[in-house]
Amino acid sequence: MAEAVNINDVLDGHVVLDLQCLDRIYLNGYVPQLQVAGQVVTFLTEHLGNPIPSPVLFKHIGDRFRGTVRTFAETNGIPVLQLNTPDRTRWDDRKLDHVREYLDTATQPGVVVIVVAQEVQKVFMGYRRPAKSGGAQFGFQKADRRVTVYYFYILDPAFGLGFIKICSYFPYPLKMWVNGHEWVKHQAAAEGLAFTELANGFAMCADPARLQAICDRLSPARLQTFFNYWITRIPCPFTRIDRLAG
Repeated sequence: MAEAVNINDVLDGHVVLDLQCLDRIYLNGYVPQLQVAGQVVTFLTEHLGNPIPSPVLFKHIGDRFRGTVRTFAETNGIPVLQLNTPDRTRWDDRKLDHVREYLDTATQPGVVVIVVAQEVQKVFMGYRRPAKSGGAQFGFQKADRRVTVYYFYILDPAFGLGFIKICSYFPYPLKMWVNGHEWVKHQAAAEGLAFTELANGFAMCADPARLQAICDRLSPARLQTFFNYWITRIPCPFTRIDRLAG
């Protein structure tokens, strides 16, 4: 009877480089002060100065954001791709195929291409409720809706390719994606460390311990630095006054 083997038995004697490193990193971003209905009302009235917290105001902010994206792309000569996303899983696998030609020809850090897509997001929907005084009153609740999202594909000096995806509808959730292996490759190359790279990782390295030390330096603070730098350089639904107010 054949003896059962596990993955460690199969790999034993064949592994030439063993590293622990973050791979693809996909993070959620949101505004803590805009997560419940009461905070929405405060934002629309006390912060923006509107007498009535009408859901119509969402459209005004969204239209301004979409216009800013168009102007940003035109001013900087950034291509904009309109892509349909009928199947979320297939889209995640294919989207890089659509932007690869732009990424391969990019030579300077910055936004390389913007992808516009329709995706289901959890956003605030407004509804009218009865008012004892006879005036208009509105309530808000979160719901899943298919809305426009913008992928800003970025070529970063430290991380290489990454993107920030921003939803165009209130409260404008976002996602950030970077690749930890690419960050390590950039750091290793800058330090003159010789290595043989794979499409997403490393095959060999002249000094594995030193390479592991670089992997260990990839921290939440470095990810936050990437986000802080680029979020102020791409269009955003929130104005500078909004950001200063938290």
